[in-house]
Amino acid sequence: MGWYSLGALGHTLIAAATSTSTAASDVNVIEASFESFMLGIVQGITEFLPISSTAHLLIVTRLFGWGVTGQKTFVDAIQFGSVIAVVWYFWTDIYQILTGAWSAFRQQDWQREEWKILVGIIVGTIPALSAGFVLKKLNLLPDGVMLIAVMSIVMSLLLALAEKLGSRKRGFDDLQIGDGILVGLGQMIALLPGASRSGSTLTTGLFLGLERQTAARFSFLLGIPTLTIATLVQAKDSLSNSQMLIPLLVGIFSSFIFSYLSIAWLLRFLQRQSTWVFVWYRLAFGVALLAALAGGIFQQNS
Repeated sequence: MGWYSLGALGHTLIAAATSTSTAASDVNVIEASFESFMLGIVQGITEFLPISSTAHLLIVTRLFGWGVTGQKTFVDAIQFGSVIAVVWYFWTDIYQILTGAWSAFRQQDWQREEWKILVGIIVGTIPALSAGFVLKKLNLLPDGVMLIAVMSIVMSLLLALAEKLGSRKRGFDDLQIGDGILVGLGQMIALLPGASRSGSTLTTGLFLGLERQTAARFSFLLGIPTLTIATLVQAKDSLSNSQMLIPLLVGIFSSFIFSYLSIAWLLRFLQRQSTWVFVWYRLAFGVALLAALAGGIFQQNS
């Protein structure tokens, strides 16, 4: 069953379940919870795969005409489930990095692996957060289906190039502070809808000669501060509407489950396979969106 059929079925069931209700309400909580659950699935699956969660969430909400749950602040707040999932999955790594970096600081051992990784994550977080803050303040954050389509195609070509040219000889123990800076700069590309945060950082890591699994693992760790801060900012706005609290919690739960499964699957996949499946998917996704624009299914600036 496709997304459209599933969405139509859900709306039919919800309408039947709530047709006897006469209470006036600004928000249909049951309907919003269903939409939020579905968005959580999309968020969870696409956040950590190099295919852009923003692109897929935007397309799904506009394709089905989901108004309340399709608002950007609500969709972004659902990311909190992804934050919980990545912290949970990598908790052992996070603990080792923090304790090891603290020991390195006390001993002034600046060459210790954990110290270099922590500093790399910190300095790698600054570019995307700074640029995102400035663009948000100036209301210059770009949007639109055309941009998503173009960026999907561009990033598919860059990932293909990284797959071809990357040496893939450097493991997690070989990470340097400079890797954090460069991958962090790559993360800035994700401010463009359709670029994909995990896609841009994974691509940068491959260009730097990292092994596929190492590039993905570092991408996930680097994304924790950025995702957490961005989500907390958006969640504050979403929580101002008490009627949306239950749908929000449903979406966060759904996002957590599918994010965790997505992380586990991708790391296992990259142990044995290349990223070419994502290259072809992103290329096809971008071309399909251009065709949809040409056919009038989406408006160019919708």
